[in-house]
Amino acid sequence: MPAGVQGESVARNYAEALLTLARKAEDPTGWGAMLRQVANAIETDLTLYRFLESPRIAADQKSAVLTKALGDRVPRLFLRFLQQLVKNRRQMLLPTVANEYDTLLDASAGIVHARVTVARETADDERDAIAARLSAIVGKTVVPHLAVDPSIIGGVVVRIGDTVMDGSVRRKLALLRRRMGTSRA
Repeated sequence: MPAGVQGESVARNYAEALLTLARKAEDPTGWGAMLRQVANAIETDLTLYRFLESPRIAADQKSAVLTKALGDRVPRLFLRFLQQLVKNRRQMLLPTVANEYDTLLDASAGIVHARVTVARETADDERDAIAARLSAIVGKTVVPHLAVDPSIIGGVVVRIGDTVMDGSVRRKLALLRRRMGTSRA
């Protein structure tokens, strides 16, 4: 289920709150792993997904099932966090909260994730070179997530957060076309 911009903003707020709790418990990595396991379960188990999504099932029932399933396996504050999500009818945002949590945890460690679009499949050494070049530009460790889009013709398009760096051949050709179109008088 795509969260959308508003959902991502809400999910980020929950992720920040959970990260604060995890830091107080001195286990942000462990809490992130628990959150990821719950999020993965929602994404892969259709029965669990339908149960949590159903408006016919009361929040109290959903919380009781979470308590029964996780009560003795997770810290009490973590469970209360999940129950609060259910109470606020935000439980379907859990996968997005997990993604935001991972992003926040990485950011605190000086790691950023970049969506990198290339025109063709790249070898591991090319991928490593892209990561090294982006890390040098950004000044942090960059983890590239590559996608192939032949329509960019060549070069790369990089998105880190809200910043887009478009070094595609398609963009360069479009700029050249504009210049040539305006230079004719």
